[in-house]
Amino acid sequence: MTRIPEDDRSILEQSLFLPMALTVFQRDLSIIEKAPFKLKQPYIRCIEESMNHIQRDLGILKHEMKKKKMKAQQLTRDETFTSFLFVYKGYEEHHNYFNPRIRNNVQSIMEKYLLQTRA
Repeated sequence: MTRIPEDDRSILEQSLFLPMALTVFQRDLSIIEKAPFKLKQPYIRCIEESMNHIQRDLGILKHEMKKKKMKAQQLTRDETFTSFLFVYKGYEEHHNYFNPRIRNNVQSIMEKYLLQTRA
């Protein structure tokens, strides 16, 4: 049983998944910059805009978390699960996430930001 409301737990999860998506974008950007594309700039610009939107949203999220006295941090990781600590208004909760679920969430975030920049 969790004491954290669904909306606030979603904020905590986003504070973990957004930086992961940012890391993947950074790695992909460095690969694209070295790749033999004929026209690299559209790809680079699309990824950079996505990264800027993520950074902006992450700043807003961090401000909201500070206001609500919430923190999230990764504890352990193995081949199957990753453990996180959520601190919510003085209460600590440990949550385990299946790594493929994390990957799917990060992929969904990346798709959302990539498609958002195209509009």
